[in-house]
Amino acid sequence: MSLIRFLLSVAIVIVGTACAADSEQPSSGDATPPPAVSDQASGAAGTLALPGATIDRPTGWNFHQPSSSMRLAEAEIPGPGGPALLTVFFFGSGGGGGTEANLQRWAGQIAVDPGTEAVRESFEVDGFTVTTIDVAGTLQPSMMGGGPSEPVPGSRLLGAVIEGPGGPWFFKITGPSDTVSAAVPAFDGMLRSIRP
Repeated sequence: MSLIRFLLSVAIVIVGTACAADSEQPSSGDATPPPAVSDQASGAAGTLALPGATIDRPTGWNFHQPSSSMRLAEAEIPGPGGPALLTVFFFGSGGGGGTEANLQRWAGQIAVDPGTEAVRESFEVDGFTVTTIDVAGTLQPSMMGGGPSEPVPGSRLLGAVIEGPGGPWFFKITGPSDTVSAAVPAFDGMLRSIRP
């Protein structure tokens, strides 16, 4: 009889642990599906399936499991100044705030170098509107977490909001200026590859 009680206790602990783990995840109505990537190696070219769209992954960018449930995708970008980080966000169709508010928030994360300013661009691709921001200077500590704890001079931020059916989607690269500068052509090519 004591063996049966012991086994029941173990089963209850296992079920309780599984339920607790599930409770940390967003509800099914709020859940963002994980990104679907090609089955090639993480540094190889492939695609990233966004909810409602597909975009090409640059060769040499190491896509991995996002470090936060808020992120749809994440990649380390190797380069001459040390690694940079790409993060991709999706908050549901129509979610995540307006383009201008996000661009201003991103620009506020960098104290620009004297004599420089944020550069913006907007273009159309296959029914999508892509708006970008490029700002260099000192990356500021983040009050929201996920950023540096101390100011990081010599940084650069590339951000993009892609608007279209099922969107918007938010892309951001932060890291050492030399690495981010080297990643500009690949980032631009990725953004211009967006398609339904």
